[in-house]
Amino acid sequence: MRRYEIGPIKFHLDEQIESAIARGLRVKGIDVTTSTEAKLLHANDVQQLEYARGQGRVLVTYDDDFLRLDAKGVGHAGIVYVRRNRSGIGEVLQKLLNIQEAISAEAMIDHVEYR
Repeated sequence: MRRYEIGPIKFHLDEQIESAIARGLRVKGIDVTTSTEAKLLHANDVQQLEYARGQGRVLVTYDDDFLRLDAKGVGHAGIVYVRRNRSGIGEVLQKLLNIQEAISAEAMIDHVEYR
């Protein structure tokens, strides 16, 4: 099993998450990757989760299929599930900033945050 670094959360945004959120996180100095940058466009959910886990990154998604993978016991470095249409870009960005400030990367391992 991969050993995760102890420290601040690093994020990976799946392809549904707006690129403006990645830009906003970067402005705040937060380490973030996107599916586009990682060449994971149209990759299946397991591949997305494996990439994020392998990089020690918390996956941010609107897709509830990741919740089913978590329920099946698929290991991950953390998932932030954001309810689509309930939050604008600014709200999602603020939620991620709050998570990054309040929760350690280690505490996010195999944990799901619902926002």
